[in-house]
Amino acid sequence: MKKIAAVAGLVVVAALGGTSAAGDGIDQHEVSQEQYQTLIAQCQYANTARARTQCREEVKARYRIGKTDRSLDCRTFSGVTVCGTLRLSKAERQCTEDSTEQGVSFRRAEVECYAFS
Repeated sequence: MKKIAAVAGLVVVAALGGTSAAGDGIDQHEVSQEQYQTLIAQCQYANTARARTQCREEVKARYRIGKTDRSLDCRTFSGVTVCGTLRLSKAERQCTEDSTEQGVSFRRAEVECYAFS
């Protein structure tokens, strides 16, 4: 019975196109080596040690090195390069809002508040 279940599981995996990232049902997204390094490096700006660790784990689970993803939103402001969606803390969101009210573009405010708040 165990052999039948194992074979059935392999058939399901093969039919669905292989394995998923970290077993969570999400396929890994292919990015260039440089994009991957940027995604990992930007985790240093997360506001707690736990958030930095979680950030790196999410990058490793969601991305793999391959071809450049031209649709990945990467931007550089004030010497800080980030890619993708940033998880901002409440204080960082407030900083972003305050900065945009003072005329700073949202994209710039988001990066600067994430890195320097």
